[in-house]
Amino acid sequence: MEISRDLYLQKLIDHKHNGLVKIITGVRRCGKSYLLFTLFYNHLVHEGVKEDHIIRVSLEDFGNKNLLNPDELYTYVKLQIQDKNTYYILLDEIQLVPNFESVINGFLHFPNVDIYVTGSNSKFLSSDIITEFRGRGDEIRIYPLCFAEFYSTLESHTSFSRAWLQYATYGGMPLCLTMKTEADKINYLQGLFTTTYLADIINRHHLRGNTEINELTDIIASSIGSLTNPLKLSNTFNSKKNLKLSSNTISTYLDYLQDSFLIEKAMRYDIKGKRYINTPSKYYFVDMGLRNARLSFRQQEYNHIMENVIYNELKLRGYSVDVGVVETSLKVDGTSKRKQLEVDFVANMGNRRYYIQCAYQMHDAKKRQQEQSSLLGINDAFKKIIIVGEEVLTGYNEQGILIASLFDFLLDPIKTLNW
Repeated sequence: MEISRDLYLQKLIDHKHNGLVKIITGVRRCGKSYLLFTLFYNHLVHEGVKEDHIIRVSLEDFGNKNLLNPDELYTYVKLQIQDKNTYYILLDEIQLVPNFESVINGFLHFPNVDIYVTGSNSKFLSSDIITEFRGRGDEIRIYPLCFAEFYSTLESHTSFSRAWLQYATYGGMPLCLTMKTEADKINYLQGLFTTTYLADIINRHHLRGNTEINELTDIIASSIGSLTNPLKLSNTFNSKKNLKLSSNTISTYLDYLQDSFLIEKAMRYDIKGKRYINTPSKYYFVDMGLRNARLSFRQQEYNHIMENVIYNELKLRGYSVDVGVVETSLKVDGTSKRKQLEVDFVANMGNRRYYIQCAYQMHDAKKRQQEQSSLLGINDAFKKIIIVGEEVLTGYNEQGILIASLFDFLLDPIKTLNW
């Protein structure tokens, strides 16, 4: 099965020959190697690049074990460069090479090379990129399959509702799509956590055990879309898990999970005051299948899952995404009271901004009023959108709010945002 990942391929194409090391990052097993070694390689060949001018090295391949020595790798690549034409250096799992940053910086001295690398989160976390290439790194973040990519792999007669249920349950990890039975998918996703992701964190940071990081991951998985902070999580550990874990330790563990690309943090933003509110925040999982695997597929709250999926769709398209807060004045028993209302997402890119509410169902007037009240409290001219999980015709209501179906948004988010 060949999956087109045009969004990321185009990013690699757009970043060619910019003098920087293109660093492909993302949670492990989300398709970084496939993007570089198959899709981008085929693009180069199609564009007329000679195959002997594309230097591909998979450092996980047992046949290349000698190239794990930094001197051997440097010499091997150097010997491939025979003329003054451009050479493309594609290195997969570069973190397996000791002192790999020095090797890459050595390649940068060649005037006719364009360098692309991938690395897993065991040794190659996003926080490392700041220093490893001394300002010469160009990060390209990739995610598991978005819904449109996932939907394109299904049989043409598959309904949106059936596809959505599959995606909301098993997510978009590429290998998961090749598995025929639910049992295989469940075992695969649960195994990724125990043998890959958390094992990476434990080994990298020399944690003395796995109980606390496992419990914290489960708590975050069960509370996606809910406001929380390290102190609140510490109290949860003490009261419900009978474990004592300080808020500082929890904050550190949350950083580990974020650096591994498993979760992302959305901060609160005071829309009228134009300032960030440090705490509490929300956390979202990079993939619903991974999130559900942590809970043994028991906690299927489609309203929260839909919110998480919409968050990921916005992030993978380059938007910065915050949780909005609007302070309004409400009349209660004839008395005016101040109240903070929440906007699910404030999405920004350059001079573009969208205020977005997520409503899995919006079947009566009370629910419609609830969803749009915070949006109506915003006085600026940026677009206000409510994305609805049930079947609706996308269009504007009398208040000027765009009511968009989840179907339209997931299949073409950019078109929906600019409706």
